[in-house]
Amino acid sequence: MKTAVNTATAPTLALAMADFKEITKARLAISVVFSSLAGYLLGAPQIEVVSLLLLAFGGYCMVGASNVYNQIIEKDLDALMKRTENRPIPSGRMSVNKALIIAILLTVLGIVSLYILNPKTAMFGAISIFLYTSCYTPLKTKTPLAVFVGAIPGAIPFMLGWVAATNEFGIEPGTLFMIQFFWQFPHFWALGWMLDDDYKRGGFKMLPTGKKDKGTALQIIMYTIWMLVISVIPAFGITGRLQLSIPAAVIIFLMGMVMLIFAFLLYEKRDNITARKLMLASVSYITLMQVVYVVDKFI
Repeated sequence: MKTAVNTATAPTLALAMADFKEITKARLAISVVFSSLAGYLLGAPQIEVVSLLLLAFGGYCMVGASNVYNQIIEKDLDALMKRTENRPIPSGRMSVNKALIIAILLTVLGIVSLYILNPKTAMFGAISIFLYTSCYTPLKTKTPLAVFVGAIPGAIPFMLGWVAATNEFGIEPGTLFMIQFFWQFPHFWALGWMLDDDYKRGGFKMLPTGKKDKGTALQIIMYTIWMLVISVIPAFGITGRLQLSIPAAVIIFLMGMVMLIFAFLLYEKRDNITARKLMLASVSYITLMQVVYVVDKFI
């Protein structure tokens, strides 16, 4: 009898975990946690394992909560789009009330974990949730400026790690914020380009001109250039304790040039294949750039 119960419970638990991972967007949340940990390692005078664990746990909770709130608000729109119609809420696998309980629990756990590190970290985490759910989410169906608003909470994690390590906000975390802020635009517009038809089914306005045209591609180029410039500024010794060696700056510059080349190719070809290449290049860039920054500090 116990064997039968265990056999029945295992698939149920596996499905529940799969739904939890999907509604919190686990892969996205983990990438955000990675950015936060990179910022912590850059700012920390000495590494404390407990602080790293609190930051990782609290960061996942905050991102997860934002994603759950987002899916609650957009449940009807998600049902209209192919890429989101099978999410836990629109598919009927999870009720809105259950999702809301998860979101509130994650919010509380996240804020408490970050507050233990220091109040400033908790404050920025709370601001991130507020902007994502109360500003970015409702604006997505109103104006392409939603991407600009969404880039603010999207850029907080890299900065958040530094604040968690130092309990200070200055030019160093501000620079980390600006790097990830400008990176958001080519990344999300490349994604928006690929998924434009699906986004339109849900009524989302993601591309800056509303079209997959040269105007959108030109803005992608401009924001990529700004991202590239700010990424190497620490090599000039004007960003306080956030420093970058010349060899590391050259590596980051070359990685950024790969993104810029794909941005120019998108301007020329204006097709989904090139947009996908740019999107993948942007994911590689943000991860490798942070790795280079951290490695450069410790060698």
